[in-house]
Amino acid sequence: MMTDRDQEKEKDKDREKDQSQKRDQRQGEAWPGESYRPDWAPAENNEAFAVKIVPPNTNTQPGKKNELVVRRKQLTTSEYIQGVLSGDRTILARAITLIESQAPRHRYIASEVLNALLPEAGSSLRIGISGVPGAGKSTFIERFGLNLIVKGHKVAVLAVDPSSSLTKGSILGDKTRMENLSRNENAFIRPSPSGGTLGGVAAKTREAITLCEAAGYDMILVETVGVGQSEITVRSMVDFFLLLQISGAGDELQGIKKGVIEIADAIIVNKADGDNRQKAERTRAQFEMALHYLKPATPGWTCKALSCSALTGDGFPEILNMIFSFDGIMKESGYFNFRRKEQSVKWFYTMIEERMKLWFCANSQIQNKMDQLREKVEKNGIPATRAADEIMELFFHNTETDNTEKGK
Repeated sequence: MMTDRDQEKEKDKDREKDQSQKRDQRQGEAWPGESYRPDWAPAENNEAFAVKIVPPNTNTQPGKKNELVVRRKQLTTSEYIQGVLSGDRTILARAITLIESQAPRHRYIASEVLNALLPEAGSSLRIGISGVPGAGKSTFIERFGLNLIVKGHKVAVLAVDPSSSLTKGSILGDKTRMENLSRNENAFIRPSPSGGTLGGVAAKTREAITLCEAAGYDMILVETVGVGQSEITVRSMVDFFLLLQISGAGDELQGIKKGVIEIADAIIVNKADGDNRQKAERTRAQFEMALHYLKPATPGWTCKALSCSALTGDGFPEILNMIFSFDGIMKESGYFNFRRKEQSVKWFYTMIEERMKLWFCANSQIQNKMDQLREKVEKNGIPATRAADEIMELFFHNTETDNTEKGK
């Protein structure tokens, strides 16, 4: 004989079964067919799951009728160009996404947009900001950017976020850290993944600088990933390179190690506030002493060592004065334009390497040969150097064949 408690349990089971059948019925109506439903979709899509499983092209807002999701309009080349030139931040962001895209269908229009906007670029002061992880780069940039805006400048921040070597993903949280700056109408913040690119910057940072300049931003701040001593690519794309340091990161000997420090135009010891003020000042003095042993990164300019607090704003007037002084001295001496020309030539060679790599990897014969040789290398059947030589022999053979056919 069933007790009242057992009867209540049976009723609960019946209710759960009835609700489950209704859910399955609703899901069956929502999904075009069982074959379209993902294998990983749970049978019960309820509040117990952190992620809701919804049918494609449906509105997920509660209380609203399901509607087809309308994709945003694909912009034409002229719309991209006019949007960037008018300073439209939304279109500027989409234009940067376009040039960062690896899709072949985007490559042509990205090239057209970049070529059209290049004559409108080049009028900004490009400042690279780097430093060890935890040096307070994002907080420093927000304070620095707001100070520049007060002085009448328009500021674009290109923040490079490290990509995972395992998942290939990036958090892209720099914009969240710069909350006040991101809300300012005279600021534009664009976080981009490094995508495995070495040197602390993203693969398309140079192109993004060009677009931001064409949009009217006269101060371009390039924030690199947290770096050590070898990530120096940013130097080849900026006018002024600022290195952030913190107290306790090493002694005077550490300061004269070759690498990122010897390419800096200024070393700023951040977090000089509270109980850490005296430590920061000692660290600044150590760097100032160490700089006497290093050759200046920019002819006609002596690298400065300053301290500041991105939290309180102390030291920022001195930093701004230093950078404006640098700008004036370099333009008066002619080295500003000389460095820009050198950087353009370096960009030219970089683009050649990139195009060659794309063409190389798109060649089906080479890809098939690489697959064959990779197996041999894995099994130690052939040295990696010999395998690379065979690939290059095939590459040169194909090139000669193409030239011969074109000459007929």
